Amino acid sequence: MEPNEILDDVPPSGDNKLDRKVALTVALLASFMGVCKIKDDNIVQAMQQAQADKIDHWSFYQARNLRQEQAHTTLLQLRLAAASRPANEQPGYATAIAELEKLEHDQAQKKGDVLAQAKQDQATYDALNYRDDQFDLSDAALALALSLLAVTTLTRQRWLYLAALVPTALGVFYGVAGLFGLPFHPSWLTGLLS
Repeated sequence: MEPNEILDDVPPSGDNKLDRKVALTVALLASFMGVCKIKDDNIVQAMQQAQADKIDHWSFYQARNLRQEQAHTTLLQLRLAAASRPANEQPGYATAIAELEKLEHDQAQKKGDVLAQAKQDQATYDALNYRDDQFDLSDAALALALSLLAVTTLTRQRWLYLAALVPTALGVFYGVAGLFGLPFHPSWLTGLLS
């Protein structure tokens, strides 16, 4: 096949200006999506860490709770036992009771600290998930825009290019909101899609 025959098989370009617009739009969207993808991946890693921290803190909370309950139960048993013991044995019981009271109080305080950490981990996760949702919406809108741009290239219909600009604008808007932590989040839409 000669080079001229190959060129003869290529359909004539109906609108070079439209082709250039589509190509430029696709290149810009692909670059923007790449930047958003990096940020979104970092957010997802931070979400995973917050989730792991929350699970760890809830486990520590349960351990502290068990220790406090054991100390409390043992304390009650010692108090009951001390009441029926002779006076010469009371100092030993009093020492053991004081130690267990201190342990019970210490575990209650540590349990409260770990509970606060677990709640903070959940708040961190929720804040990161908010931004992750923004990037998800951006990805979906930009994927739709790229599909419309591909069909525009095939059909050479200008109205399709204009239609592709709607999801493009929406995708860029949510991508920028995710990148800069702006408070735009359609809960109804993310709820519908999740």
